Amino acid sequence: MRFIKPDFDAIESYVAGHLRLFMVMAAGLVVFVGIIAVSVFFIYLRGAEQTMVPNVQGKELTAALLELQVKELYPRIQLRYTQSSADRGLVLEQNPRPGAIVRAGRRIQLVVSQGALLSTVENYTGRNIEEVRLDLLTMMATIREPIMYEFSPMPMGTVIQQSPEPGANISGSVVLDFVVSRGPENLVTRLPNLLGLSFEDALDYISLSGLDFEFSVRPQQTGEMPGVVIAQNPIGDILVALDTRVAITMTSPDRISSDEVFGLFEYDMARNPYPLLIRLDSIHPSGELQRLLSASFAGGRLTVPYRQPAGSVLVLYMLNREIHRETVYSSL
Repeated sequence: MRFIKPDFDAIESYVAGHLRLFMVMAAGLVVFVGIIAVSVFFIYLRGAEQTMVPNVQGKELTAALLELQVKELYPRIQLRYTQSSADRGLVLEQNPRPGAIVRAGRRIQLVVSQGALLSTVENYTGRNIEEVRLDLLTMMATIREPIMYEFSPMPMGTVIQQSPEPGANISGSVVLDFVVSRGPENLVTRLPNLLGLSFEDALDYISLSGLDFEFSVRPQQTGEMPGVVIAQNPIGDILVALDTRVAITMTSPDRISSDEVFGLFEYDMARNPYPLLIRLDSIHPSGELQRLLSASFAGGRLTVPYRQPAGSVLVLYMLNREIHRETVYSSL
């Protein structure tokens, strides 16, 4: 058997060549990773786009948040009591200041009013009791119910006495006692004559005169017009007490199309010592808003005839606060 001597020079040359290739590839990989690292570093240094801080001081918190959102800025909110309940929900301070240039995504500190913390009793005499109710929602104070009412020359709903007295020192929560005006005693008004009017015109008269009213509907009889007032009690053109409820009877309208609804809106409300402002709106399926009634109403059973497109939403408000809504559909 013949022995072959290994060629060590060839082996050494082969290994050296592959070693050089490995070193070149390793160096290239290091350079590539270095380039990526440098790129990421400069991207990080550049950061997010810069933006100008808007001026949201004195604005409602919801409006301020929307403005910050547009600028891609985020709030950090701090609450603070103030001297007036009217400040509740307003932005008092901000940091950074308006006009500062910051990166998008920056946190903006907002100091927001939490309203007034009572230390002394305010003077509520001469103010409307419903306005006082709204003010006290933001404070550590409540009204004792039921409220006392008296006849007086002051407009109905006006606070004429209070306890504790204005300026009294308090700590913590407080219960306020009020005496509220019922208006002048024996106040009278002249009833309008609604006979023969369409129910829409009758509602307009009610809005202007402040009548306490209740509608009823019956089918049209021979010789009667459709959709008009055919009776009222008490009769028109006489003087009555302001709180007199007028019963109004009307006939059903005719020619109601398949995409319309005629009906009688009914809602039972708590009886009030004096009339409060109510309104009934209709939101059509198209989005159009129609005012059906705006009147002073003392409470009890509210009845309002309507002729509206099918699918309309009837919304009842008291003192501009929604208290009921319903959708009307055709019975066909």
